[in-house]
Amino acid sequence: MSLIISNIALHFLTKKEETGEVVLRLGPESIEISNKIENFVDGLHKIYNAKASKAYGHFTTMPAAGDAARFIDIMESYLGDSQSFYAFSSQAANLLKNELEKYNLAETGYLVVCHYEYMGGRYLLATVIPVSEHYSVDGELNISADKHLDTARMQLAARIDLFDYKENQQGNKYVSFIKGRAGRVVSDFFLDFLGCEEGLNSKEQTQTLVQAVEDYVAVNQLDATEKQNTRKELLSYCKEQKSAAQDVSIQEIGQVIKQEGATQDFHQFCQEQSYPLEESFPHDQTVVNKVTKYSGYGNGISLSFERSHFGEDVIYNAANDSITIYKVPPNLKDQLLALLQTADKQEQEAHQSENTEF
Repeated sequence: MSLIISNIALHFLTKKEETGEVVLRLGPESIEISNKIENFVDGLHKIYNAKASKAYGHFTTMPAAGDAARFIDIMESYLGDSQSFYAFSSQAANLLKNELEKYNLAETGYLVVCHYEYMGGRYLLATVIPVSEHYSVDGELNISADKHLDTARMQLAARIDLFDYKENQQGNKYVSFIKGRAGRVVSDFFLDFLGCEEGLNSKEQTQTLVQAVEDYVAVNQLDATEKQNTRKELLSYCKEQKSAAQDVSIQEIGQVIKQEGATQDFHQFCQEQSYPLEESFPHDQTVVNKVTKYSGYGNGISLSFERSHFGEDVIYNAANDSITIYKVPPNLKDQLLALLQTADKQEQEAHQSENTEF
């Protein structure tokens, strides 16, 4: 396994229904790093990487209110060996408790704080994992209920890239966090807990990258096949980087989409055209997925096709807002023919029924 755990802590936060008071129960002072723990953290790492709705930011320079320590302060105390990991995680749990009470949210569960390495990267992960109930049946067919950590529902989570943080503290993307589906308040709450603010906009950066690639293939006058191959190479590279939890690099993309006969390198092209792009950044895969395909859904119709078919096998008429498709996919054609046969049969039966009545 490529994952190495330095420290991990587990604490529990719950809320009293009668009073709304948040109760914090601290976990054990030391957790043995067993195979189960390694598999658990490896699973969290993969789930976090797979989350599409992530944003990026950095610690704020704003001082804490009153005498309270900020997350960055207690984290630095731990990283600088001024206090133990357990002391750091306990203080972090209390910070989270205070934020929950301030926002009056019901986002409770188990707080997992983990310092680990993966594929040469060093990370600090903080996540609140909700608790769900499950049922089991024994040999006598007795049903019993129990509770488990529902990692699939992990929505409150943030990860600090410790290498990036140490090397580039003026940067704007060393903290990543999941954008909560429950609304902006949830994201704000977790950012306040960490003392962070949003920085790099991953979606905007990726949209600019895609546009830069389109401009690049146009300037170099690539034919339709070469353009589509270039888009596919970009998509493949970005997928590989996403699965490895690595940033995309403009220089690397230049090597990936390099075409024979191109007048200039992609990296040089981006610099000359002054695109507002970072040299490397965590990309938004949902944006890149659209570079080779057009797709849409509405009014019960779902349509998707490769860009290379547009204008040839797929024709759009803007005047009457219609699409004509040539070379219908075989599986769809079979369904349509079967539908027509059924309709013809029903029509014949209806005619026979009318003739019988006369």
